[in-house]
Amino acid sequence: MPTTNPRRWWALLVLAAAQFMVIMDTSIIGVALPKMQEDLGFSQGDLQWVFNAYVIAFGGLLLLGGRLSDLLGARRVFSAGWVVLIAGSVVAAAAQNAWVEVVGRAVQGVGGALIAPAAMTLLMMLFAHDPKELGKAMALYGAAAPAGGTAGVFLGGVFTEWLSWQWIFIIYVPIGLVTLAATKLLPEVGRRRGAVDVLGAAAVTAGLALAVFAVVRAPEAGWGSTGTVLQLVGAGALLLLFLVLQKNVREPLMPLGIWRVPRLGSSNLAMALLGAAWIPMWYFLNLYLQQVLGYGAFASGAALLPMTGLLMVFMTLITAKLLARFGAKPLIGTGLLALALGLLWLAAVEPTGTFVVDVLPASLVAALGMSLAYIPAMMAALSGAPQEQAGLASGIVNTTYQVGSALGLAALTALATSQGAGQLGDLDALTDGFRSAFLGAAGIAAVGGLVTLGAMRGERRSAADSSPQAVDAKAAA
Repeated sequence: MPTTNPRRWWALLVLAAAQFMVIMDTSIIGVALPKMQEDLGFSQGDLQWVFNAYVIAFGGLLLLGGRLSDLLGARRVFSAGWVVLIAGSVVAAAAQNAWVEVVGRAVQGVGGALIAPAAMTLLMMLFAHDPKELGKAMALYGAAAPAGGTAGVFLGGVFTEWLSWQWIFIIYVPIGLVTLAATKLLPEVGRRRGAVDVLGAAAVTAGLALAVFAVVRAPEAGWGSTGTVLQLVGAGALLLLFLVLQKNVREPLMPLGIWRVPRLGSSNLAMALLGAAWIPMWYFLNLYLQQVLGYGAFASGAALLPMTGLLMVFMTLITAKLLARFGAKPLIGTGLLALALGLLWLAAVEPTGTFVVDVLPASLVAALGMSLAYIPAMMAALSGAPQEQAGLASGIVNTTYQVGSALGLAALTALATSQGAGQLGDLDALTDGFRSAFLGAAGIAAVGGLVTLGAMRGERRSAADSSPQAVDAKAAA
């Protein structure tokens, strides 16, 4: 019988703060991008590496972070993750050129990949004694994610406008140090014996990075050029090596048998396409607001608050109830199609547009779609997994979302650049490029909605779908 930790709710605050900060790290960057581009000399095409360096490291190493948490102890890995995140933040804040900035962001991503799975393991340990308490804890932990996204948008604008963009990284140093001091509230877990598939982790992360690099460089080098072809072939070979390793090593990061879990494949596909549509929208909307409409950093962040506020309210208060009533499939399909509609609306932006007409209604429709699809897709991935594989299924679906985000942003940046988004100062050309990106993202979301409805056809709603506690708990995982 699991014992009750008397400090478990205080410990939950530490874990929720970690979730808040990890998610904020992806959203706080957006409004600062044009200023960072100006100061560090990023080209319009290479600017995406400020975002993708974090995402690739975070997504590529999540499974490794989970494995290390199991073997070395979740509290140790959680603490180590914060040390790495602080180090990456210092490098990113001190960067004087573009590629040092990218290195700092990648180091931050490594820290996030250690923190996130360790935090989930610790949360399960703290509240496993009582399913009702676990449901409440998961709901609070899950609410920290949209809260972090909303805070990131606001704080990114405040810091960039009135201090400097460096403060979006400096803020992690004092918060990280306080979190490290508070880890004494977390339960200690002993080490256990086992192997770490370092080669597998290196192969999947390097394969993803090389694929993104090839797509980013393709418009300039040519899609049929020798360099692009070799890079894409090399990326494919590394990802194939990862699969071979998972089949043959004794203790793989991702046992391939996990894919026999019902709905895991279809829900991961939905998550990949959701990330590939949503993150580019967020990225290019920031650029449109500042580079075309002429918004400052604070005004740009404030312009995105209605969208992030709707996300927070819907995800924490409404989506779980809809999921319990209707099941995952209709919500995922409807959400992706609503996201496609919002993106299609954004594809009509004008160089002389306004926030109220061109941005606000379309962004709210897109946010509604994201709110409907994200938690149900996560739930669908987890509901069929046995308890001993729930952590692995959660790691896979989170990794899939990050991979989809990175590849989608790379592909749509290439599309936007080819259509004029690289011509800074030419508002018509910039708008044409951004329209192309929004239209491409709309196509990805629409395909995702239709494929999801088809792939999940005939799949019955699981018993877990009808349990509000299970919805809150597993969606947050």
